[in-house]
Amino acid sequence: MTPEYDQANLEQKVLENLSTAILLFDSDFRVRYINSAAEMLFAVSARKAIGIPARDLIHCPGSVLENNLALSLNTGQPFTEREHLLTLPDGSEITIDCTVIPQRRGHSIDELLVEIQQVDRQLRITREEQILSRNEATRELVRGLAHEIKNPLGGLRGAAQLLERELQDASLKEYTQIIIEEADRLQNLVNNMLGPNRIPELKPVNIHQVLERVSSLVQAETGSRLTICKDYDPSIPPVTGDLDQLIQSFLNIARNGVRAMGNQGVLMITSRILRQFTIGNIRHRLVISVEIEDNGPGIPPDLQERIFFPMVSGEGGMGLGLSISQTLINRHQGLIEFTSKPGQTVFRVLLPLEQVDG
Repeated sequence: MTPEYDQANLEQKVLENLSTAILLFDSDFRVRYINSAAEMLFAVSARKAIGIPARDLIHCPGSVLENNLALSLNTGQPFTEREHLLTLPDGSEITIDCTVIPQRRGHSIDELLVEIQQVDRQLRITREEQILSRNEATRELVRGLAHEIKNPLGGLRGAAQLLERELQDASLKEYTQIIIEEADRLQNLVNNMLGPNRIPELKPVNIHQVLERVSSLVQAETGSRLTICKDYDPSIPPVTGDLDQLIQSFLNIARNGVRAMGNQGVLMITSRILRQFTIGNIRHRLVISVEIEDNGPGIPPDLQERIFFPMVSGEGGMGLGLSISQTLINRHQGLIEFTSKPGQTVFRVLLPLEQVDG
């Protein structure tokens, strides 16, 4: 193995593991190279991208892209365009910083290196870190409150049982039963707020088996009033997870969407693979992204910052489902995020394919 081969391998490894999209164009502005981050950004494989014109891959208004590439090619000077709005293949728009660097070979320039950095990606990562931190703080608060509530509840229930044994008048036992039943109800409420306390039993799980189970349960509950559409990526490998807890997580999200639509409407479930993707502050080589979209009225703006807190909900629920789902997905080192506007609410569940120790 020669040193040159080692250097080439090292360069390839570095490029493929960058979170920044890197593309190389020839002097005719056709793609010569595209790294994994660029494949993910433009939803195209390197095999299909090689050789296509820049304008067919990167959709910018007018001839901005070709003009900028030509300017760098003719002047031999690099330049950066900041906070440029880029339209992706799915029609969504992102904000990017784009840098063009001419590549010299001798006295001529025959290649252009383009670096695309998604500015709102950093905002997303910051937001995710806040969600994870806030969720952990909420769990600690609820655990503390649960401890303080459970102790007096146990004493209250025990005292009511002892009192009931001493009562000679059977009619008075009706009141002690009310105390016992209400203590039990509060105990169950506290347990629900804490969420499942079972440690996940991690095994290889087919994510589509989970989604099909959720779909069948939701369909059985709503009948023909609800239309469920699916768009799965069949190449997704098994994820390491707890089957029952994953089903519960996705079922809570789906039911939340169905309830928002009034048990009728369209529920869209999509699965995709994301490469070199960061969840919170941890970067993962492969991440499963599952989106559950409904066409309901949307989440009110005043609830959006608190939607994953216990006991926060819109109409028709106690507000525990999404909080429990977030907790269960966090246990799988994943995260739930969402976007919402009238007529479209999308919950996206992110699950790393490989669990990170510690």
